[in-house]
Amino acid sequence: MEGSERDEDARVRLPQLRLDELLEELQSRIDAARGTRDRVHSLLEAVLSVGRELELEQVLHSIVEAAAAVVEAQYAALGVIGPDGKRLSAFHTVGVGEEEIARIGHYPEGHGILGELIRHPEPLRVAKLSDHPASYGFPPHHPPMNTFLGVPIRVRDQVFGNLYLTEKRGGAQFDEEDESVLSTLAVAAGVAIDNARLYEESRQRERWLRANAEITHALMSGSERGTALLLIAERAREITGASLAVVAVPMAGTDSLTVELAIGQDADSHRGLVVPVDGSLLGRAFTTGAPVTSPDIASDERVFPGPQRLGELGPAVAVPIGSGDSVRGIALLARSADRNPFADEEIEPLQGFAAQAAVAMELAERRQDAEQIAVLEDRDRIARDLHDLAIQRLFATGMTLQSAGRLIEHKEASERVLRAVDDLDETIKIIRSTIFGLRSRTATAGGAGGLRARVVRVVGEAAPLLGFPPSVRMEGLIDTEVPKETADHLVAVLSESLTNIARHARADRADVVLQTDGREVRLTVADNGVGIPSGGRRSGLRNMAERAEQLGGTFDVTGPAGGGTTLLWRVPVGER
Repeated sequence: MEGSERDEDARVRLPQLRLDELLEELQSRIDAARGTRDRVHSLLEAVLSVGRELELEQVLHSIVEAAAAVVEAQYAALGVIGPDGKRLSAFHTVGVGEEEIARIGHYPEGHGILGELIRHPEPLRVAKLSDHPASYGFPPHHPPMNTFLGVPIRVRDQVFGNLYLTEKRGGAQFDEEDESVLSTLAVAAGVAIDNARLYEESRQRERWLRANAEITHALMSGSERGTALLLIAERAREITGASLAVVAVPMAGTDSLTVELAIGQDADSHRGLVVPVDGSLLGRAFTTGAPVTSPDIASDERVFPGPQRLGELGPAVAVPIGSGDSVRGIALLARSADRNPFADEEIEPLQGFAAQAAVAMELAERRQDAEQIAVLEDRDRIARDLHDLAIQRLFATGMTLQSAGRLIEHKEASERVLRAVDDLDETIKIIRSTIFGLRSRTATAGGAGGLRARVVRVVGEAAPLLGFPPSVRMEGLIDTEVPKETADHLVAVLSESLTNIARHARADRADVVLQTDGREVRLTVADNGVGIPSGGRRSGLRNMAERAEQLGGTFDVTGPAGGGTTLLWRVPVGER
């Protein structure tokens, strides 16, 4: 009896156990389904949050935040791959504070395990970072990290960058489901990045169109050439995010370009610089008629001669103003050292914008030519009227007085009439001289050989003797405000100064600065040589001083603390 009761109890407990197991399994499946539902819901929320933004920087930050949330990672980062396809050009992080970042130092560039994902753009899961062959540790002050999950982000079949996740919360490992969820988010991120890029491109096109309309309005309203060029440089600098904008134009009668306009960082030190066409960045863009880029203008020897002026600048592009054989100048734009290089999609609209500069210069020159022609025609008319009307009437009046003089019997009256006739003859001579002057100015208007070109020519001729090209900077209306006599003396002083440097200074750098403010002209010639020894010959310096004194000016020689010699020759050119 007891045995049968035990069997009966066992039969009762067995279904009960099976039911408990089934209930537990059902509960676990419900929990799993709920977890999957929650995770899918979180993924959908992450996709929506990523796709909600339009600004690229905001999109990238949203992607990192969403990635960290969806796989429950403590640290997350998005590395943007640079143009070379080998390094990271930007890095966006979540989980590391600004103070920690400052202590760690420079953002990673894509070495170690980060570079592994760049070289092989496939999902990568690592249980312990230090065990991976590509890992070689962290820099000082970097937080400890072990578990790792990385996936690439593709935009239109091109790898834009990578998502890096470390340290899953709760000390767990990243699993296949984490990898799948993150890969799904990466697809949505690629679409969001592409949309943000398209949005940015449309905004850029809109900016260029507005700027073009502004330039066209300025041209049609008759703005001066300098005003139009300044507007073009300002808008190009604003739209491209450049720190410095420079416009250089060719100098008549020379193989050099002169910086006519500069705005932005250290603009004052660039205005008036003379740059040789041969071997320079600007010269290459000028001769080829095509844009020329530089990844780091501060270390590019092709940019400007003389001392360093571009220490805090980096990527740059030189764009020709005009095309083919009608290149009228060069526009140079340079960004700060921490900015990205100029991409092709930026350079293309910039070329069209530079074409507007060519139109501005063309219209200004045609307007100037028309004004010059009007002036010359007016001079010719005045000369013709003086010759045909004034002289003939004066001549006729003189003949009449001369004839009447014979009929005057009073001696004093007759002498007065004859003196009047002589005065008329002298007046006719003065008018004829005036006519000749008007016509000779008409014939020689716009002639070449200004002081700017002469200075560049002298510097170019001295370069072989020196063994290096001196830097040249000119400021002010040099060709119009410096009289010919002063210009002749100045060129002689410059030639003598450069010859002395070549013979005695043993220098490897020379700087020539020519300035005028309408009241005086100042020529500064500096070198980094051995200086002027005491007791040395000073006949050349005495000649320079005498030339300055002859014109009412001064001449000074100084030896800067850093070595070398500085000559300052200054004379008045305006009213004294």
